[in-house]
Amino acid sequence: MPDVNLLLKPREAAAALGVSYATLKQWILAGKITTTKTPGGHHRVPQSALTPMLKSAPTKPRIESRERFRNVSGRNQLIGKIVEVKFSGLLAQVVLAIGDQQITSIITADAAREMQLRKGQTAAALMKSTEVMIVRV
Repeated sequence: MPDVNLLLKPREAAAALGVSYATLKQWILAGKITTTKTPGGHHRVPQSALTPMLKSAPTKPRIESRERFRNVSGRNQLIGKIVEVKFSGLLAQVVLAIGDQQITSIITADAAREMQLRKGQTAAALMKSTEVMIVRV
């Protein structure tokens, strides 16, 4: 169950609703969507405020297998759960837990926002390399 008290930045809320940032800002200013303000005066949108605005469409249950990732050419795929997403400027650090191991990927912040990556989601790490080195431990 998603955390209904999670506070989203306006851009994140706009992406979740499938509207532009400008549209969401207009809704905030018109009072159509409730927000809280940070001590610095920035708007944060409670995730619970988005629920009535989300399109209610029946969703199929998520398939927890590699088959849904097969539409890419990379075959070296590791599926796990996102344990951390950190944004820093233009980049995002995504940590994926696969069994008792973790793998970290640095991707653009735009890509992470576009994919709406969040802790607890299932994701796959795809590797494409010409060389793989083995180290005996």
